[in-house]
Amino acid sequence: AIKAYIETGDPMDKAGAYGIQGVAGSFVKGIQGCYFNVVGFPVHRFAKEVRHTLLASIRSDRNV
Repeated sequence: AIKAYIETGDPMDKAGAYGIQGVAGSFVKGIQGCYFNVVGFPVHRFAKEVRHTLLASIRSDRNV
C-alpha cells in the first residue's frame, strides 16, 4: 500500500510525506485534538483569538 501511494507522487510535496486530507488519510487510524491543527491551520484557535481580540477592542472603546 505504501509503495502504491509513493507511486501516485502525492507524498513528494508534503512535509512528512503525507496529507491527512488526501489519499494518505486512509493510513491514519485516528487523531486526538483538532483536525485543523493536524491539517495545518488551527481554525478553532484562530476563531477564539479573533473573538477575544474583538471583544477586548469593544470593551476598550466603551471605556474611552
